[in-house]
Amino acid sequence: MSITQISVFVESKPGHMGRVLGAFADNAINVHGFSASDTGEYGIVRFVVDDTQRAEEVLKGMGAAVRKAKVLCVKLDDSVGQLQKAMEALAGAQLNISYCYSLASTYIAISVKDIPAAEEALRAAGMAVVDDDDLAGFMVGETM
Repeated sequence: MSITQISVFVESKPGHMGRVLGAFADNAINVHGFSASDTGEYGIVRFVVDDTQRAEEVLKGMGAAVRKAKVLCVKLDDSVGQLQKAMEALAGAQLNISYCYSLASTYIAISVKDIPAAEEALRAAGMAVVDDDDLAGFMVGETM
């Protein structure tokens, strides 16, 4: 059993990922999860969406380099040791993890060079920015 992810290569410049997400929104494509990695001038963004075929068509229509791949999706309870249990199960089977990321959450972690400026921009846009204590309190007992 697996799910399909789409990988797209985007320039590492402000606004490029927003254009991809805007195209998804314009085409009613819901993002269930994503991972963004900086590789220098370009980045790799991986998406799990509700309509992979349509997302691929939209991205190709934008001239983006797109690749689909099958990945495993595991449901974890939000309790101590669950992620470790999954990683140890894979290690016990002598399976190396190339990469992994979480899905189906409205909490995202973002790495930027100027955290205070990013926080200010997000708050100005009406978005909630949380700290470690907030996150721990919100996440207790939540499951998919």
